[in-house]
Amino acid sequence: MEQRSQADRDAVTVEIVFAFVSGLFAAGLAFAALYVPVLAFDLSPTADRTLATVGGALAATAFLLRVAQVLWRFTRRPENDGREDLSRS
Repeated sequence: MEQRSQADRDAVTVEIVFAFVSGLFAAGLAFAALYVPVLAFDLSPTADRTLATVGGALAATAFLLRVAQVLWRFTRRPENDGREDLSRS
C-alpha cells in the first residue's frame, strides 16, 4: 500500500474540517428555522418543548446529512480514486 503525500493528508484534513463546519452551519439554520417562532410569539411551554425537540432532531439530521454529502463527494473525486497519477512523474 502506497503512503499518502503530505498534500494528500492536508487535503483530507481540510475536507473533514469543512464538512464539520458546514454541517454545524446547516444544523444551526435548521434549528433556527423551526425554533424562531417560539422566540417571536408567546407560545405555550408545551409547544416550546416540542419545537425544541423537533428542532434538535432536525438539526442533528441536517448535520449528519451535510457531513456525509461533503465527504462522499470528496471521495468520489477522480484524484482520490487510489490510482497513481502518471502525469506527475
